Amino acid sequence: MEFKISRDFIAQIEQLISENREKELQDLLHDLHYADIAEIMGDLDDSEAIYIFHILDSEKTAEILLELDEEVREKILRELSPKEIAEELDELSTDDAADIIAELPQERKEEVISELVDVEHAKDIVDLLRYDEDSAGGLMGKELVKVNENWNVLTCVKEMREQAANVQRVHSIYVVDDENRLKGRLSLKDLLTTSTKTPISEVYIPKVDFVKVDTPDVEVARIMQKYDLEAIPVVDELGRLVGRITIDDIVDVIKEEADKDYQLAAGISQDVEADDSIIELTRARLPWLVLALLGGFISVRLLNTFSGAMDNHKELFFFTPLIAAMAGNVGVQSSAIIVQGLANNTISGSLWRRLVKEILLSLLNGSLLALILIAGSHIVLGVSYELGLTVSVSLVSVIIIASLIGTFIPIFLNKVGIDPALATGPFITTSNDICGILIYFTIAKIILGF
Repeated sequence: MEFKISRDFIAQIEQLISENREKELQDLLHDLHYADIAEIMGDLDDSEAIYIFHILDSEKTAEILLELDEEVREKILRELSPKEIAEELDELSTDDAADIIAELPQERKEEVISELVDVEHAKDIVDLLRYDEDSAGGLMGKELVKVNENWNVLTCVKEMREQAANVQRVHSIYVVDDENRLKGRLSLKDLLTTSTKTPISEVYIPKVDFVKVDTPDVEVARIMQKYDLEAIPVVDELGRLVGRITIDDIVDVIKEEADKDYQLAAGISQDVEADDSIIELTRARLPWLVLALLGGFISVRLLNTFSGAMDNHKELFFFTPLIAAMAGNVGVQSSAIIVQGLANNTISGSLWRRLVKEILLSLLNGSLLALILIAGSHIVLGVSYELGLTVSVSLVSVIIIASLIGTFIPIFLNKVGIDPALATGPFITTSNDICGILIYFTIAKIILGF
């Protein structure tokens, strides 16, 4: 059952801290998950959060560090000495330890690494720090269980027992050759049902999914999702086994990618959070607002081009927001479906076939909406059938064009290496608004003649 943090609970903690009742506070937090404690620390002021961190044992505080918001974690790390930070990192797996060290200034990194007690652990962390954080190498951990293809089953079991002591969870047993090149994986069932004298080379499974150290993190996530993997091995340029990536790391990648796409769709060009400074938030939001403003200027210029309609058909201008809104909505719907398909790698087949499908779909939806519009505009607004027909024909045309733009743009952006999520935000809305107004008044001019 999920633990719920209440205002009364926070107040109780604040009181215990103010009265320096360390033992009672330890008892209160003892059975809580480290993620819950991290959330609690985020609700406290800096000095109170640091107080809690200092009274808990390093086995728990190491995990808490990983769950803290970056801003809170940064403040706590500033309060700790290099030796104290190293003590925390000794409790963590190599990938998590490397993530925390990567946030430190260069000089402090070196001081912390020099304080690590386990030399092999330190070497592994340093090795991980050389990889791009958005690559498989930056995601992987060094902890894994591997066996040599030349061992027999008995030797394999003995070695596995020793290696497993340093691995929190054994997802797979990997098989390597004498050069540490990945050869395959070992089934636990085969290991248990085979004679102890049987060579591993006779029982291992040569087929194994893997990624290279420079594989982008989003591609790793796609592969693991596609093949339903809990862990995947990572090899270097020579095919040598250098680490593994587990599902918990991939969940973080998926969340970060979803957050980034959501912000792009909302017209935010940088990765920001609600608590960031006004300058950072302005820098992230302003570019797309400027684009929307420029789009507005173009729309006004287009309306001015058709100013002749104001003399005899001023009712046309009352429908302008409706046309622009429908164009933007249809474009966003179409692009959202395509972007989702591209993200899940489910977009296949000919582009022309997809565009034809969008035309037929838009024609059906547009025709139904047009019938509603003709009837509604005549009954509710009292406009002539001629004007209603003009607006309805324009609506169908706008819906078709907007859906084609919403389909084509994200596919095109993906082809040229730009995040297609860009096409679900103000970019697609603004472009469809402009196209909608242009199509609307062009058709109106042809039918009504002004």
